[in-house]
Amino acid sequence: MTSMTPTRILIVGAGGREHALAWKLASEPGSNEIIVAPGSDAIAAEARVRCVAGIDPLDPGAVVALARREAAELVVIGPEAPLSAGVTDALRDAGIAVFGPSRAAARIESSKSFCHEIALAAGVPMARAGSFDDPILARPFAAEIAATGHGVVVKADGLAAGKGVTVCDSVAEADAAIDGLMATDPSGIVVIEERLSGAEASLIAICDGREAVALPLSRDHKRLGDGDSGPNTGGMGAFSPLPDLPDGEISSLLATFQRPILAELARRGTPFRGALYAGLMLTPRGPVLLECNARFGDPETQAILPRLAMALGPVLLAAARGELRAVLPASVLAEGRLPDLPGATVAVVLAAAGYPARPRTGDQISGLHEAAARGALVFHAGTSIDPGGIVRTAGGRVLSVVGRGADLATAREAAMAAAAQIHAAGLQSRHDIALQPMTAGASR
Repeated sequence: MTSMTPTRILIVGAGGREHALAWKLASEPGSNEIIVAPGSDAIAAEARVRCVAGIDPLDPGAVVALARREAAELVVIGPEAPLSAGVTDALRDAGIAVFGPSRAAARIESSKSFCHEIALAAGVPMARAGSFDDPILARPFAAEIAATGHGVVVKADGLAAGKGVTVCDSVAEADAAIDGLMATDPSGIVVIEERLSGAEASLIAICDGREAVALPLSRDHKRLGDGDSGPNTGGMGAFSPLPDLPDGEISSLLATFQRPILAELARRGTPFRGALYAGLMLTPRGPVLLECNARFGDPETQAILPRLAMALGPVLLAAARGELRAVLPASVLAEGRLPDLPGATVAVVLAAAGYPARPRTGDQISGLHEAAARGALVFHAGTSIDPGGIVRTAGGRVLSVVGRGADLATAREAAMAAAAQIHAAGLQSRHDIALQPMTAGASR
């Protein structure tokens, strides 16, 4: 085992996930400076963190030029869009270590039909599905799925920021969802899936093309309102660990999901180096893959990173180089998961008025210092700071407030109490994050 500690890291992105990554990496021994592009005013307030505004995260040339200028030893890609734009490919071509899959490997997220194709070839359990570019063919398949009595899920094939999903209870609803997606993108592909029921789980693995080691398990809450009501969002909160799926099960889950997918992608000549996120449904017949993401989840990352008991930077650099075995102890590789601290974390997302349809911006936010004074971590996802220091809403999901405690109940109480200190006109949040057994009824 050797140590490879990156002293200068460039993070691409500007949201709550990137804020959490910057917070974690900047706190680690050997880290001199974390650069975030474009970042935000709030992210720049972290110690040893500097943001470079005006950088387009979707411009491969601009990101490569910045990485060279800053002498970055590692680039970490936060959101999914830069992966699809080929930013990772450009960095690797320039000889710069980057944590994030190639555009070809990132299709595991950017194309749901491709994800189904890979899962089928790899023998990974996933819902029955079909992909269509013609509504005339899609409707009969949706009716066939509906006839099983399990319900139908209609998804846009491409990236939709966690919101391109319609759960349908009838053939009529499925037909309307199909027509809606086809009207939005007539040349696009619609994916029709059998509806699954059960609690969800998020398993994120750090991968080097061959090896995989997981972060602690977590659970995301996608719906806007309490009790899983309202529209799908990018995520309204997360917690870790899970009472119904212990972290001790991670090794078995990696063997069922991430490792077969890694092997199939490598077999096709597109090895995956980055964070491979498996969204799982805990069905009566066992865990089933809902979807894959090609990056760290949001808001799961905000809940997971405070639980880690070791430095993350060397692990990300080793994965980028295809050398996880060089930095991880044999015991960690055998268990398949990074060591974690005792206790639990709960992240509550505060969203702007009008989210997710039409988020309102410019509303003043108060109570941030009071929330932090209660011991909570406050990660900024969509805020701006006036020259006078006033913090305002500047996006859909505005903040993630993370509470920590000896158990989920204590962590949840801490998160809720801190979130209650923060105010802005029309600010939205859920009040049932980490409550059980609410999530047992989720289905999609």
